[in-house]
Amino acid sequence: MARKKNFTLIGAGIMSATLGVLLKQLAPEAQLTIYERLDQVGAESSDAWNNAGMGHSAFCELNYTPLRENGKVDISKALKISEAFEVSKQLWAYLKENNLVPTDQAFINDIDHMSFVWGPDNMSFLQQRYAALTPYAIFEDMKYTEDFDEIATWVPLMMRGRNRKEEIAATRMEIGTDVNFGAITRSMIAYLKNCDGVEIHLGHEVKDLARGTDGRWHVDVEDLATEKEKTTISDFVFIGAGGGALTLLEKSDLPEGRGYGGFPVSGQFLVCTNPDIVLQHEAKVYGKAATGSPPMSVPHLDTRMLNGVRSLLFGPYAGFSTKFLKNGSYFDLPLSIEVHNVWPMLSAGLHNIGLTKYLIEQVLQSPEDRFAALQQYYPEARFEDWELATAGQRVQIIKKDEEEGGVLKFGTEIVSAEDRSLAALLGASPGASTSVSIMLDVLRTCFPDQMASTAWQKTLKKIFPSYGESLIKNGELCRRVRDYTTEVLKLETTG
Repeated sequence: MARKKNFTLIGAGIMSATLGVLLKQLAPEAQLTIYERLDQVGAESSDAWNNAGMGHSAFCELNYTPLRENGKVDISKALKISEAFEVSKQLWAYLKENNLVPTDQAFINDIDHMSFVWGPDNMSFLQQRYAALTPYAIFEDMKYTEDFDEIATWVPLMMRGRNRKEEIAATRMEIGTDVNFGAITRSMIAYLKNCDGVEIHLGHEVKDLARGTDGRWHVDVEDLATEKEKTTISDFVFIGAGGGALTLLEKSDLPEGRGYGGFPVSGQFLVCTNPDIVLQHEAKVYGKAATGSPPMSVPHLDTRMLNGVRSLLFGPYAGFSTKFLKNGSYFDLPLSIEVHNVWPMLSAGLHNIGLTKYLIEQVLQSPEDRFAALQQYYPEARFEDWELATAGQRVQIIKKDEEEGGVLKFGTEIVSAEDRSLAALLGASPGASTSVSIMLDVLRTCFPDQMASTAWQKTLKKIFPSYGESLIKNGELCRRVRDYTTEVLKLETTG
């Protein structure tokens, strides 16, 4: 491991848990310290109620396949995300097969992934999307139909009370999943807790980061219960604190972090309170996002398994809060504004007037407006069967841009020090689903020599049967790997 022997991971969510597990598999001698501000593991963005639990695989999320100016569907992002989720499943299958995580609690469940649209233009788009994706093995099981009765066999709840003359279309992927990322996180942290050389400190907040003259990081931490402070020295720091990562990146004074800002977006869902209705729908059904809305705001009628309880949600309805974390401070946004990111943030705001307008409209929505959106997906819905719940908080990246001043970026981005001694993860969706690929990217960026070594390559290929190969280009490998993860994770095969 050369000099990088002591690792500090900030945040006990899905990202730090994944990186910690990979490090202990690749370098068992590594000394890891994990600091979490809350008293629980995976209780912020990774928590089941705060995370979409989508198992983002691009099977049904239409925002991952936008229309190009030439009228063609761009599937590049969908292919990348779908492959990344298959990589995540390989790590989870490896952990389960080797009894490294508890096997008595299902953290991933079968659930159909569907897209549902109405109107000739949207139907044409969905058909183009289907035709572009299905030549690839990773999407070859997708089904497409415009037949009312066939869709009714897939999602009967959504078709009752609907006009049979309505022009509709749908796609279906039976290999879809619902994932409890909070449960996966807790399982991986429990594994790490029993490993030699790992310390996990809950209720501890990192207050400051400073690089010493020897290149090592001095991490100032406060025990929130006793208010005692201490400083630890680390060879490598990973900032995986969700919405709190931007603030910590700024405290590090890392030159590579200059020009970054954050735009917080909150989410709400309508939750069905009628158990009989909940049992009548079993699918994640995604529609098209409203013009100007952020990607996380794609409407969906969603079957979820929330900590062992089957639930039915509709949303999300976007909101605005100046908090960067659900358990954060209303001063998070104003305190994040510094000289280096003022212009990028102002520029991004000017270039995204449509998004601002959309968020204002969402915040001002009445309960009746929210319910009307639900009825587009479930015509016979009753107002009294649903209640509003607040979901998680996300921070979208604002990045300095030479041409436009600043741009609002969706997705995730790794910011790393030139000497590879620190890495921070910024951004949001589809983060959790692609967490394994993202952490492999962190390792490639910060430990290139070790990643290329024979020892690490051997371990990586043991964990990931597809490591070093493309599941997009190699259809036979994709089928073989998917069969393996499906069997180990106890998922159903497609018919």
